[in-house]
Amino acid sequence: MRLFQFTLCLLSSSILFFACKKGSGEGGRATIKGSVYAINHSNTFIPVDSGFLGDAKVFIKYGDEAGVSDNVDTDYKGEFSFPYLRKGDYTVFVYSKVLINNTLDTFISQKVTIKDRTESITLPKFRIFTLKN
Repeated sequence: MRLFQFTLCLLSSSILFFACKKGSGEGGRATIKGSVYAINHSNTFIPVDSGFLGDAKVFIKYGDEAGVSDNVDTDYKGEFSFPYLRKGDYTVFVYSKVLINNTLDTFISQKVTIKDRTESITLPKFRIFTLKN
């Protein structure tokens, strides 16, 4: 009976120890923020205008997760924020038009590491291409 109790206690302690170690993701106090700047082109791929882009989707991937972990839309000034993140590695990305064929989009990404639990990181602005019809 004592062996069973000891094994149960050891197993419970191990689960609690490993469950407390958390990597990249939500649940912290750090923030990643930035902005999206669009260069708009005509259907003939001539630049028409440019400016910060509101209502653009920005995606984030936590650590080495396979796929998108979360997304936000930029505000009217083209700015975005991913708050409440823990220490760890992140990839932030946006989609941009490929100007040679208008059929495919590509993504532009920036990798960032949060090292302090209250860190606020501002990424260099994303420069993307769009098409105005």
